[in-house]
Amino acid sequence: MAETGAQVERVLDRVLPKPQPGEPPLAEAIRYASLGGGKRLRPFLVVSSARLFGVAESCALRVGAAVEMIHCYSLVHDDLPAMDNDDLRRGKPTTHKAYDEATAILAGDALLTQAFEVLADSETHADPKVRIALVTALARASGSAGMVGGQALDMQAEQTPLTEIGAITRLQRLKTGALFEFSCEAGAILGKVEDSRRGALQAYAHDMGLAFQIADDLLDVRGRAEDIGKTPGKDQAAGKATFVSILGLERAESQARMLADQACRHLDVFGDRAEALRAVARFVVERKA
Repeated sequence: MAETGAQVERVLDRVLPKPQPGEPPLAEAIRYASLGGGKRLRPFLVVSSARLFGVAESCALRVGAAVEMIHCYSLVHDDLPAMDNDDLRRGKPTTHKAYDEATAILAGDALLTQAFEVLADSETHADPKVRIALVTALARASGSAGMVGGQALDMQAEQTPLTEIGAITRLQRLKTGALFEFSCEAGAILGKVEDSRRGALQAYAHDMGLAFQIADDLLDVRGRAEDIGKTPGKDQAAGKATFVSILGLERAESQARMLADQACRHLDVFGDRAEALRAVARFVVERKA
C-alpha cells in the first residue's frame, strides 16, 4: 500500500495545478489537501483489482489518482463548519483552517472536476468506451446516489437520529462504500470484464466497506488524535447513531471481523491472485489509524 501510495503521489503531483506567483492560493490549497497524507486505500484497491485482469499499471494509477482526488475533495468539504466542522485532518489543520472557507470550497470543487478530466484523458485508457464507463461509474459513486447522498443522510441524522442498523448500513454504503465499490470495479472496467468476476469484486467491496466503517466507528471511540489524525469522539459528541452506539463495542468488533472474512470469500474465484485484496480486508479491521 505504501508503494502504491508513493506512485499515486507522483501522479497527483504531476496532474495537479502548480502555484503561480501573484495568483490566489487556490493551487496551493488543492495540493495541501491532496498531497503528503492518507493511506491511499482507494487507489490501492484500483491497482490491486486491475492487476487481476492484466491492466497496465500506468492506467490503474491514473484512475487511482482520480478517485483519490474525489476522496480528498469530500474530506475538504466534510470538514467545513457547515458540515462536520473539524479542525484536524490527516494530522494537520483542515484546509479551511490552513487557508479560509472560500478557498477550501473552491479547492474541493477543483479536485472534483479535475478527477473527471483525468479519467477522460486518453492517457488513462486508449479505448474511449472504457473512459466513458469510468466517468459514468465514478460520477454515480460520487453523486446523490452515492457519496453525496450518504453525506446528506448523515447530516439529516444529526437532527433525526437513526435507530435501526439497516438505516445506518444504507447511509454508510452510500457515504463510504460507493467509492470503495468503484475502486474495486475499476479494475474490471479497465480490463473490459463483464462476467461474474466483476460481481465478485462488487460483493467484496460491499462487505469490506462496511467492515471499514465499523472499524472507523470503533476508532472514533477508542482512537487518539495523534494516531488517527483527526478529532476522536466527534460522532458521540454530536449524538450521531453509529454501528458502535447501536451494537456496542464487542458486537461491532465481531461484526467487522465477520464482514472482513465474508469479503475475502467473495474473492475465491481469483485464487491466490487476490491475496492483496484479502490483506486489505484484514487490514481495515486491524488498523489503529
